[in-house]
Amino acid sequence: MKAVTWHGKRDVRVDSVPDPVVEDPTDVVVRITSTGLCGSDLHLYEVLGPFIDVGDVLGHEPMGVVEEVGPEVTAVKPGDRVVIPFNVSCGTCFMCERGLHSQCETSQVREQGTGGALFGYTKLYGQVPGGQAEYLRVPFGNTLPIKVPDGPPDDRFVFLSDVLPTAWQAVEYADPGDSLVVLGLGPIGDMATRVARHRGVGTVIGVDLVPERLARAAAHGVTVLDARDKDLVGHVRELTGGRGPEAVVDAVGMEAHGAPVAKLAHQAVGLLPDAIAAPFMRTAGVDRLHALRLAIDLVRRGGTISLSGVYGGMADPLPMLTLFDKQVQLRMGQANVWRWVPEILPLLTDEDPLGVDSFATHHLPLDEAPHAYEIFQQKRDGAVKVLLRP
Repeated sequence: MKAVTWHGKRDVRVDSVPDPVVEDPTDVVVRITSTGLCGSDLHLYEVLGPFIDVGDVLGHEPMGVVEEVGPEVTAVKPGDRVVIPFNVSCGTCFMCERGLHSQCETSQVREQGTGGALFGYTKLYGQVPGGQAEYLRVPFGNTLPIKVPDGPPDDRFVFLSDVLPTAWQAVEYADPGDSLVVLGLGPIGDMATRVARHRGVGTVIGVDLVPERLARAAAHGVTVLDARDKDLVGHVRELTGGRGPEAVVDAVGMEAHGAPVAKLAHQAVGLLPDAIAAPFMRTAGVDRLHALRLAIDLVRRGGTISLSGVYGGMADPLPMLTLFDKQVQLRMGQANVWRWVPEILPLLTDEDPLGVDSFATHHLPLDEAPHAYEIFQQKRDGAVKVLLRP
């Protein structure tokens, strides 16, 4: 089959790899019909090379049709249409039963000291082959696939794999009351503003520096501000009663603009051999913390910061005095996809309150994946959300 594979920094290719097969009695094999390109994939494209091997299959936002099932699978059958969450979660362990699917104890990658495995996301999370491919082996066939109706196009449901639950959790964790600032209007930030408005948050402010992304959010009723505004904090306070917002969602993460020292550190680590770079990143890795520091400045005293952007550093200096003095609450973590599916799935109707049908900006064949990564990473051609079609 064809699959998108990693070959080095900014080097992804569409290769021919062996077809997946049923390996466990509860496995299913899914023929992929749509698969998303995520901001987290850009961390593999740019930063996390020491934890990937050449030929690893990327991607964690797939949906498709069940082709084959193991002998113990009863929940789905060949021909069923399914979305695959990015968490490889069993659905039945201690953590999954508590809605913490990203911490699944059955798939937990204990040798790396990390949580539950993820599709297509490095040795740190199990090195499980990903979904930017023609076919995908999916474990836990009775509990992991999300069965969805036939009929509507893939765009109606594919974002259940990551974008929708990640944005939903970001807003839920923020508990924004009547005011929310979202930093970064990529796929997660954009959807978080829509979720917040749908849930009745009175003042929703989106911050970014890409004009197309600001315009896209503004078209959905969001108040937008340019991240390059030299008095951004002051203008946000003017819009939020002089105190700042009740909550801030940081949907940017480790590759924030405005952090030149950390950017140079990322580039320097990228020049090291993997055997040296990997342990360095584990113990002394740094992130570009500009977005998080801005969130700390923006949020009102006693407010909440919800982190949905991915951070990976182990030696990041945080302004602990400010966090303590302002009595700020921090909530964060990989989205627990199945925790939020029952709340989100009823919204994926013809009324389309979250605008999923038109959310993708680009639909490209799988063969054009290298081009898709390039325009998404460089924020070219208005690329906010790219779907690949095998």
